[in-house]
Amino acid sequence: MSDFSWLGPPIDTRAFFGPERARLLDLLRGLTPAEWRTEAVPGWSVHDLALHLLGDDYARLSHLRDSHPGGPRPRPGEAFEAFIHRANREWVEAARRLSPAMLVDTLELTGRRVADAWAAAGPGSPVLPVSWAGADPAPLWLDRARDFTEYWTHRQQIRLATGRAAEDGPEAGPHPLAEVLDTFMRALPHTLRTATAAAGTRVRVAVSGPAGGVWTATATAEGPWTLAADPADTAGAPAAEVEFDAPTAWRLCVRAIDSGTALARARTSGDPRLAEAVCRIVSIIR
Repeated sequence: MSDFSWLGPPIDTRAFFGPERARLLDLLRGLTPAEWRTEAVPGWSVHDLALHLLGDDYARLSHLRDSHPGGPRPRPGEAFEAFIHRANREWVEAARRLSPAMLVDTLELTGRRVADAWAAAGPGSPVLPVSWAGADPAPLWLDRARDFTEYWTHRQQIRLATGRAAEDGPEAGPHPLAEVLDTFMRALPHTLRTATAAAGTRVRVAVSGPAGGVWTATATAEGPWTLAADPADTAGAPAAEVEFDAPTAWRLCVRAIDSGTALARARTSGDPRLAEAVCRIVSIIR
């Protein structure tokens, strides 16, 4: 079995898929025709983004539940990120014939199936790499948590595009945003991979508020950084500390704001080079 300790302790998001889909369906059922046509992300309307979620459902069920080997493949010389964006675009373009009402009905069905599939998944279940965490292969728990963050993030994008507030303030409570932030921060070792530092150098990242937390990345003698707890930690001061509020943290991780904006909003101390490196974190496929 692979050692994934460098990714930190596992996250269990199985209980969050059903409630997350219920929130999405409630949101979509309340949209006006004009809101369905509103641009949610560059080049995609709310309708397109919801179609993308449906494509995610079908792909996940086919891979995880059914072990289906079919589907698009990268073209010769095509980078992985370019392939993913092309496949997503081709699906959305083909699926635009689905009406909003038909789309909502189908998302209700597939949402239940995805929640059931993740609940039933166990050792030996097929998983996908999590490129933004540098995990290929990825542990089941990280693939599952990544899947949950995608559903949550796209729902926030729909909310924001239609004039609704994102669910990221203190009133949101610790869940499910806490799980989203915890998952996103598993990208820290991969983010810091080009930041050279002596073995034992620590960088502490904190997110304030009820959904927040603290993550400490440590440079190892072998070169990579790790989120594993260091039993020899003497509780000395880290080389750099970065603190975000929750809205800044998740927006930075999905590149809704750039690293410079996040750095300006953050509270930092210690080595500015390491603080700047933290603000290059990306927890999506770009």
